[in-house]
Amino acid sequence: MNHRATRDLRLDALARVEGEAALHLRVDGDTVTETRLRIYEPPRFFEALLTGRGHTEPPDITARICGICPVAYQMSACRAIEDACGVTVDGPLAELRRLLYCGEWIESHALHIHLLHAPDFLGCADVVELARRDRAAVERGLRVKQTGNAILEQLGGRPVHPVNVRVGGFYRTPAPDELRPLAERLRRAREEALDTVRWVAAFDFPDAVCEHDLLALREPGRYAVASGTPAVLAAGERGAGERGGQPREFPLSDFEQRVREGQVPHSTALTATLDGRRHLTGPLARWAISGRWLHPVAVEAAREAGLGDPLTGAVCDNPFRSIVVRAVEVVQAVEEALRIIERYERPDRPAVEVRPRRGTGAGATEAPRGLLYHRYSLTEDGTLSGARIVPPTSQNQAAIEEDVRRAAQARLRVAGPAADDEELARLCERAIRNHDPCISCATHFLDVTVRRT
Repeated sequence: MNHRATRDLRLDALARVEGEAALHLRVDGDTVTETRLRIYEPPRFFEALLTGRGHTEPPDITARICGICPVAYQMSACRAIEDACGVTVDGPLAELRRLLYCGEWIESHALHIHLLHAPDFLGCADVVELARRDRAAVERGLRVKQTGNAILEQLGGRPVHPVNVRVGGFYRTPAPDELRPLAERLRRAREEALDTVRWVAAFDFPDAVCEHDLLALREPGRYAVASGTPAVLAAGERGAGERGGQPREFPLSDFEQRVREGQVPHSTALTATLDGRRHLTGPLARWAISGRWLHPVAVEAAREAGLGDPLTGAVCDNPFRSIVVRAVEVVQAVEEALRIIERYERPDRPAVEVRPRRGTGAGATEAPRGLLYHRYSLTEDGTLSGARIVPPTSQNQAAIEEDVRRAAQARLRVAGPAADDEELARLCERAIRNHDPCISCATHFLDVTVRRT
């Protein structure tokens, strides 16, 4: 090991997160003094691209922001445009939207769990090595993912960047008979999803605590996915273990006053804060805020996995255990999808008419990685005069940096200044992958640098 006072370690083309970024870690002796998640992808200016377009166009345009979670962008866009136009989509059309969203949760979480995150816990460099050691687990993950893709293809027209979604609903709705094959696949996927929960629950998890405010949608009576009201569970107000605190809701119209984005020198992505504090959105936030409304099958899976009892407000504060929460959310999405299909009756029309008018509207839904907010302003003829999109990763960036700092600091506390740089880098990558950051549609994370002084 090199014991120079100042050292730079560069690790290129490190796989298993979506997008391109670099991590810079500065260590003085046995203290981490600076952590920077440097996102260097060129900004794509989607908000500027939307300005001047018609009010029916955002669902198709924003779907291109991400190939992993296009439905999230479509649903948030639709809700914002409909809000601006004074239209509410409910009944079977709203349930079909929820079904489509369940498909995205299933495929996205299955991808993250099996191909991106599990290798970290099993000592594998990548999913190829994992497949050599546990082929059955990887094949199971791919089958579950394919089930989610099948839902997207049936309702959206294709599994990536769906083309059947429109403001007000869909261009075409399926007949009940068309959804029955999906139900058969989902019943098989339910058992494999439960097997996945048991599999990941047996992983060895480092000790860690994330002390961030939590932000997620809340919809009393059911686990919020495609609708709900923003709710905050502050770090200092939530208990540990079996008893969490009480989330505090706020109107979606206040979102931009509460969640503020700003530019930092080391990132082309904006970094957001909630009431001036770092916050986290995503599975851990959803679990803490809405866990009591999980499906009974998902509740029992969570209990068996050691997450505690969500019915009593159990909180999971270990970011390394987020993979278990995601696996439980796959079970939840499968059960939700089955419920919707079993009760489905084809609506009289595929979409509600959405007439343009002057106004501003906001919409938020729960992307697999967390709360996704859209806001649009329209002129009288429906032309977009302004757009705002706040994705989960920009909200999570400060929390990710803090989690990386804590993980590295904990290792240095044990090993001291002589801690191995390669081991530190691997640990920091794991801390980043806990949150499945969606930096872009790509799937690689580049240039980890550890600087020692």
